Amino acid sequence: MSMKRSTLLLWVIGGGGIFVFFIFCLLAFAYYFSMDGPSSLSFSGNQVAVLDLEGTITDSRDFVGQLKEYGNRPSVRSVVIRINSPGGGVAASQEIYEAVKKFRADSNKKVIVSMASVAASGGYYVACAADRIFANPASITGSIGVIAQWYNFGDLLRWAKMQDIVIKTGDFKDAGSSTRPLTDAEKEYFQSIIDSMLDQFVSAVASSRNMEEEDVRNLADGRVFTGQEAKENGLVDELGTYQDAIDEAARMAGIPGDPRIIRPVRKSLTILDLLLGDAKSVLPVNSDRSESHIRFEYLWR
Repeated sequence: MSMKRSTLLLWVIGGGGIFVFFIFCLLAFAYYFSMDGPSSLSFSGNQVAVLDLEGTITDSRDFVGQLKEYGNRPSVRSVVIRINSPGGGVAASQEIYEAVKKFRADSNKKVIVSMASVAASGGYYVACAADRIFANPASITGSIGVIAQWYNFGDLLRWAKMQDIVIKTGDFKDAGSSTRPLTDAEKEYFQSIIDSMLDQFVSAVASSRNMEEEDVRNLADGRVFTGQEAKENGLVDELGTYQDAIDEAARMAGIPGDPRIIRPVRKSLTILDLLLGDAKSVLPVNSDRSESHIRFEYLWR
C-alpha cells in the first residue's frame, strides 16, 4: 500500500471516529436537557424546583444545600417544598426555617409548602417559613411543642452489681444521668430549657402566620391537627394537593401554562459508600457517638 493511501486511510478512520464521537455527544446532550430531574439544565425560564423534606429532621446541611443549588438557578422561578416529616432536632429545624426565610429575602422567589401525610412539630416549624402552606384535608400537622426523653438503666446496673461513679464540678453537670432518677431541681432545670424552646417555636409561628402569640400558645399543647382543622385555626393557608401547590407556585411566579419541574436526584447507597463509610446521609442511623443521650426535639411521637 502506498504512503498516500495509508495517510488517506488514517484520515478517513480518524475523521469517522471524530464524527461518531460528535454524534454521540449531541445525543447525550439532547437526552440530558430533556430530563425532568435535578441534573436538567434548561434554557427555559419557567422552572419550579421541588425539594423534599422527608423523615425525621436530624441535620439541615443537605436540605439547605439543595435549596441553594436548585433554588438559586436563574431559570428557577419558584420553589415548592414537599414536607412529609414528624419533625426532629430543634436546632436543625430552626436552621432550615431560617434558610428558607433568607432564601426568600435574597432571591425574591416564592416558596410554597405542600404537606403530604405528616408535617408536624419541626416539620410544621419549617413550613411556617414559606409564602403559602397547602395541606390535604387529612394531613397531620401542628404538634407545636418540645420533647426530651431518654432511658434510665440504673436498676439494670444495680441488678448487675455495677456502680456508676461520677466526679463533677456542679450540681447540674450530670443532670439527666441515665443511671439515677432526676432530682426535683433537675426536673425544674430541664423544664425551663423546654419552655424556652417552646417560646421560640410559638414566636416563629406567630410572626410567620401573622397570629397573636396568645392564640398560637392556645394551640401549642403538643396536639396534632388535620389539615382541615389547621386551616380553621389559621395554621395553613389552603386545602389542596401537591399539584395545587405546583400550580400556585407557577401562578405566583407569573409562569404561563405548565411549569417545568426540576428536583434533586435521590442519592442511592452503593457498596462503595459502605466501604468508604459514606452511608450516613442515606441511612437512618446516627453514628455520631459524641452526642448527648439527651435530645431536645420538635418531634411528634
